[in-house]
Amino acid sequence: MAKGLLALLLLLTAWQARAITIYTEDWPPITFQHNGVPDGMAVEVVREIQARMHDNSAIDVVPWARGYKELLTTPGVMLFTVGRNDTREKQMTLLGPIAISQTVLLARKGEAAGLLALGNGIYHRPVGAYRGSIFADAAIAAGFVEVDLAPTPQITAQKLLVGRYDMWSEGGFVVASVLKDIHQPPDAVEVVRVLETLELYLAFSRGTSAAEVKRWQAAFSAVKKDGSFKRIYNKWLPRDVAPMDVKLIGLQPGSGH
Repeated sequence: MAKGLLALLLLLTAWQARAITIYTEDWPPITFQHNGVPDGMAVEVVREIQARMHDNSAIDVVPWARGYKELLTTPGVMLFTVGRNDTREKQMTLLGPIAISQTVLLARKGEAAGLLALGNGIYHRPVGAYRGSIFADAAIAAGFVEVDLAPTPQITAQKLLVGRYDMWSEGGFVVASVLKDIHQPPDAVEVVRVLETLELYLAFSRGTSAAEVKRWQAAFSAVKKDGSFKRIYNKWLPRDVAPMDVKLIGLQPGSGH
């Protein structure tokens, strides 16, 4: 009986060490919810990784601000997709890249040339981005002095189109999907300029088990090596080149507070 109880406790401890809470956001076509079920390019990749690990942890689609707060404050959390930058490398462990995006600055159709003609005056025109996003950070880093923050990309796009501000900072490959969500054509906006090229990652919170992160790394490497990743990427993003390297950067897995 004692041996049986010990075995059960060891099994429970091992399960707890592997348990992880997974969050993503509504950012189509990379991540979104369809009929109440998570979907999208990155969701499909994460599920493929989970299948290799025999892991059935649920993927919860939540507002970005909530998922990001959990990532920064709670051990055992994985959030995807997260743009890589110097600040985040000090706060979390990043595994990827799962996608590579261009951060673009957009204007209403027909207005990009006029904005560019302002020269340095463009930096005093208002820009919108969604709260807590790396796209807001990119606009600030570029020198824009007035960056308006909205809770979702869809609200950001709506506010641009009704004239609340002149430009919108966003990841290039989601723009068409965001506009579709708000019943606007893809040519309702045009690119003013590209602010940066951005690698997107799976992000693990500080204090997440090193063994858990290593399991994800090994499974992700297998998914990239056998062609499954490229097949999924090309299905969702046929015009983009799939990133085939695997990097684990940022905090040492298992680091505490």
